[in-house]
Amino acid sequence: MKKTIKDHDVTGRRVLVRVDFDVPVENGIVTNAARIHAALPTIKYLIERQARVILLTHLGNPEGSVVESLRVDPIASTLADLLRMPVAKANNCIGPEVHDIVKTMTPGQVLLLENVRFHPGEMVNDQRFAARLASFTDLFVNDAFGAAHWSHASTTGVARFLPSAAGLLMEHELEGIQRLRSEIRPPVVVLLGGNRLVDKAQFMEYGLRRGWAFLLGGSLANTFLRAAGKPVGQSTVEMEGFGLARSLLEEYSRQIHLPVDLVIAQALSAFAITRIAPAESIPVDWCIYDIGPETIDRYSRVLDAAGTVIWNGPAGAVEFPAFSNGTVQMASKIAGLEDAYTIAGGADTVAALDKTGHSSKIKYLSTGGAAFLDALQGKPLPGVEAIEDRKTGEPLTASTSPPLQSDPAAKAREKP
Repeated sequence: MKKTIKDHDVTGRRVLVRVDFDVPVENGIVTNAARIHAALPTIKYLIERQARVILLTHLGNPEGSVVESLRVDPIASTLADLLRMPVAKANNCIGPEVHDIVKTMTPGQVLLLENVRFHPGEMVNDQRFAARLASFTDLFVNDAFGAAHWSHASTTGVARFLPSAAGLLMEHELEGIQRLRSEIRPPVVVLLGGNRLVDKAQFMEYGLRRGWAFLLGGSLANTFLRAAGKPVGQSTVEMEGFGLARSLLEEYSRQIHLPVDLVIAQALSAFAITRIAPAESIPVDWCIYDIGPETIDRYSRVLDAAGTVIWNGPAGAVEFPAFSNGTVQMASKIAGLEDAYTIAGGADTVAALDKTGHSSKIKYLSTGGAAFLDALQGKPLPGVEAIEDRKTGEPLTASTSPPLQSDPAAKAREKP
């Protein structure tokens, strides 16, 4: 069992919280705050106990360079509105400026650091960078379940230099995943959408070997349609996963269900002219953006027989109303399956359920995408493995915490 923030006296302490605020931002406005909402219990817990709360997140993938459109200022504004209190924002996540701001923080204040992926040391888990992240804090709390499958400086590296604990969201996710793995009962049907087959391939192989049925949507389905010899026009296809898709179709064709009709357009736009076309007849200059009505009907019949349903990834370009029907219909169908154990994970999936008002009808919702799929397989998550274990017989809540100076890794930290 991992330590949580309830195992520490956080009063007055500088607590570095790794959150997953990788949210969609358009024109400087957060358009879906689900991941921010999910972290509020941990943040409020720390505020109420007069901790100095220092939040760290990534946003997008700037690949180690500063990208102005990926600054986290809109997130700070949204968080301030949700907390109904000021949230300070630093223009970096390391260095003298951050040290100076932290020095002036009073108990109960919240500070959001700049996008950690602006630094090349983050994604390669550079230990010197991790030590600098740890240098101005007393305790590391990992509440970013959605990033727990990465071994990055901010998810695993920092834990080498600080006492560490799971946040309330992380604790909830770990307990929920452990419980639901024992609840899964056949037949299992997986609705798998979105993109990035390379991230979902192992999960597909895991489920297919166990006889699970997969209903494919999103651009993920495009790659399989192309591998099956179907025309996909100008649709997005992941060529790095093309060979894998072909081999999976050859071995598990009866378990992999592909769209039989699709919603197509010549451009991804709110004003696009759309058509419904059979999967065998996609024009060369058109693109696939959603599953069609016959596919929805076929997928629904497969779902009717399910004992367990797992959903990850939207069925189409759900951000545009013209291409959201497949996802909306699938959300409604899955939410209405009273006899099946329903599980959903991933920010886009949760957002779709929230938008359609069906979140409360799903038996288990996870904020994680790839981390959720890895956890379902029982794979170790580096971000979780790095959190300290609670020792046998150790009380749930520690009345005191060791002073910062007693941390044996303190010498490795950057000096202000």
